[in-house]
Formats: sequence, structure tokens, C-alpha cells
Amino acid sequence: LDDHMLQLQDANNHLVTATLAAHTLADEIEQARAQMAYLAQHDALTDLPNRILLNDRLAQAMALAHRHGKQLAVMFLDLDRFKHINDSLGHAVGDQLLQSVAKRLTAGVRSSDTVCRQGGDEFVILLADVEHAEDAALSAQKILAALTAPHRIDQLELHVTVSIGISIYPNDGQDVDTLIKSADTAMYHAKESGRNNFQFFEPNMNALAVERHAIESGLRRALERQEFVLYYQPKIDLHSGMIVGVEALIRWQHPQRGLILPEQFVWIAEDCGLIIPIGIWVLGEACRQAQSWQDAGLPPMAVAVNISAIQFRHRDFLQHLTRILKDTGLAPHCLELELTESVLMHDASTTLAVLNGIKALGVRLAIDDFGTGYSSLSYLKHFQIDTLKIDQSFMRDITHASADTADAAIITAVVSMGKSLNQRVIAEGVETREQLAFLQAHGCGEAQGYFFSRPVTAEALLTLLRTGIESDIGC
Repeated sequence: LDDHMLQLQDANNHLVTATLAAHTLADEIEQARAQMAYLAQHDALTDLPNRILLNDRLAQAMALAHRHGKQLAVMFLDLDRFKHINDSLGHAVGDQLLQSVAKRLTAGVRSSDTVCRQGGDEFVILLADVEHAEDAALSAQKILAALTAPHRIDQLELHVTVSIGISIYPNDGQDVDTLIKSADTAMYHAKESGRNNFQFFEPNMNALAVERHAIESGLRRALERQEFVLYYQPKIDLHSGMIVGVEALIRWQHPQRGLILPEQFVWIAEDCGLIIPIGIWVLGEACRQAQSWQDAGLPPMAVAVNISAIQFRHRDFLQHLTRILKDTGLAPHCLELELTESVLMHDASTTLAVLNGIKALGVRLAIDDFGTGYSSLSYLKHFQIDTLKIDQSFMRDITHASADTADAAIITAVVSMGKSLNQRVIAEGVETREQLAFLQAHGCGEAQGYFFSRPVTAEALLTLLRTGIESDIGC
């Protein structure tokens, strides 16, 4: 009997153990399922809700808003020029920046709102139950301010801005996809409006979005199909009247739209990551053409090329520049790179290293649109600048009767400064004889503008180089 009882007790213990093991296994399975469900609905990098969870929450919020006759807002955010950070600093830094942005976005909204990573450098925020559109505007302003502060990552201090599009339910969409698309469309309008701002969706933006998509798609094919072309605007010596240099300006010879000016497509190229290959092409083509003119027997002269901030800060910029000079055979002193003040003043130590690399090659440097940027003159001493270009905005109102205006004073000061620092000074946007006379009277050395010549094709410029500019400059 005792043996039988022991056997029963042992069997009971096994049953208890098996039951406990079954419960443990069930708990583990449930935890695994919960973890899988969480991972399926959250972004692995930022731990934010992903688009799956956003769509679910947005659908519920829209149903609730419809039931109670209320509004809600969707904000679509895209980091400005984030691809440049990935390309120049690496994806590891880019990932840490995205994590930093995610934390600031989450801290900047209510607990009832949802911040989602849509993918890449795009985020979507659901603002549940907004009384007025102004509430969404205030939230957007708060986010813009929060992201403006520098992000400290490793040893770096990164600055990033964001473009925000806002759509309002029910006016801008009756379903999830339409509402998000409307916010996305408004975001692109914010980028076109200068970035680092927010825009509310308007129905006419759909046409603009279609236009932008068409341009972006065309840009991706334009390089392969050789649709880009360079035009050249002469730079005139105001003492001799001779052409002493040219500025290379890109145009897009679109097969259906005709000639497209850079202001219509360059900002899109910057956003979609095409500005680097386009910039490399411009540099290469300008150097090739300048060498071609010399091979045709014309005297050497400098060709100027505008360099965007993204191109200048690309990690392979100096390598690209060195290769282009070697491949084209152009003497480095016959190339001048034009940079804006804002490029020079950002991250001075890195800028100085790149500028020193450029000067080591023997390439000339010019400050474009001088006087319109940071108005700090200290960098003129530290950076080896060869040329100052007076922005055309200072020239517009110059007449015989306006010699004592603020613009005239600025022009006079820049000319004097250039002489003191042994730098060439070029005035842009000269269109009238009065402007020319003013520049000559105040000792400006060179000028360019429609008074002398519009930008022309390489073939037309070759004729001008051989015949000279037909304009009496009073020499």
C-alpha cells in the first residue's frame, strides 16, 4: 500500500511539474507573440510606432472625430538634406541623428498624440482632437524650434532643419491614405518655400506635387541622356573692355519642356540626392570646355563654377576635383570655385581644411553674393579668398541720382576692401550704363551682366572671345 501511495504521489508531482511547465511555455509563447506584435508595429531604430501602427491609430482617431464632429491634424515631416549627412558622415552618424530627432519629436507633443517614423528621414505625427488649425501651427512651430538646437553626436555638433506639411481631417481627406498624402504634398511645398518651415495643405498643391514628381523623375534620366548643358556669361575687365573670364551656368534642355533654368530644378536635385552627380558633371564639363578654348588657340582664362554646400561638404569633393583637373588637363589656376558666405561660415574647421585642399591644388576661390550673408569679415583673413563678387541686389537701384544710397556705400566699401586685401572684385547684375559708370568711377575691376552679355552657349561664347564684346564701356 505504501508503495502504491508513493507511486501516486510521484505521478501527482510529475503532473504538477508538467502543468507548471505547460503554463510557463504558454507564458513564453504569449510573451513571444506580444514581442513579435510590438516589433511588427514599431520602428527598430527609433522605437517609434511605424506606419502600420500609425494607420491603425489614425483610422481609429478619424472614426472618433467623425462620431463627435471634431477635427484632427496630420503632420508629415522630412529632414532637410539628410542624405548629405549620410553621404558625408556615414550611416552610423545618420542613424544616431534620427534617434535624436525622434526623442525631440516625442518630447514636443502631447501624450495623446502619435509620433511615427514613416521611413528613411520621414516622420508623421497624428495630432488627435485639434480645436483649430492654429493649434497644429503652434505644434509645428514648437517642433521647428526644438530641432533647430544642435544635435551632439560623438564628437560632432550637427544642425538639422525640417520641412513640415499639415493636413486637417475632414477637409483634406476622408480616409487614411488621402490624409497622409495631403500632408506629404504640403511638406514638399514647404521645401519649395525655402525649407525649415511648415505649410498647410491646399487643393492646388496637388498640381505642384505632380510637377515636382515629374521634374524629379526627369532629373534621374537627364544625366544619362545628356540633357544638361552649360551656358557661359562673360566677365569683363572694366579698364580694357576685354573678356577676362566666364561663369559656367547649368541649364536643362528638356525634350518636352525646352530650356529649364536652374532655380526650377536644383533644389529638387538637392533633396533627392542628385546634386552630387550633377555637380560633378558641371565641374567636368566646365573644365573640359575651358581647355577646349585654349586648344583652339585662345588665351587662357578662368572659368568659374558655383559649388553648392552639399557638394562642398561631400567627403569625396577634393578627390573629384583632383580627378577632373587631371582628366581634362586644365591648369588649376584657370578654374575658380564660387562659394556663398553661408558655406564658408558653417563648421569653420572643416571648411578651412577643404579650402586649404583646394588652394593646395592651385584652384582659385571666390565668395559669391558677397555682403548678403553673415556680414562677418574675419574669415577673409583666415581663408585664402581670391575674388569677391558683389551681389546683383546691390546693383539694382544704382543710378546717377543714387550715389549716396546704402547700396552704393556697400559697393564702395567692398571695392576698397578688395584692394586692401589684394582681392579681385567683380560686380554682378550690371544692366545699365549708369551702373557701369558708377563701378568705373569707384574703381571696380570687373563686372558681368546683361549690359555686356546674357549667358550664352559655348559656341556663341567662342565667337565673342574672337570678336570681343560690342559695348562701349568708355575706356
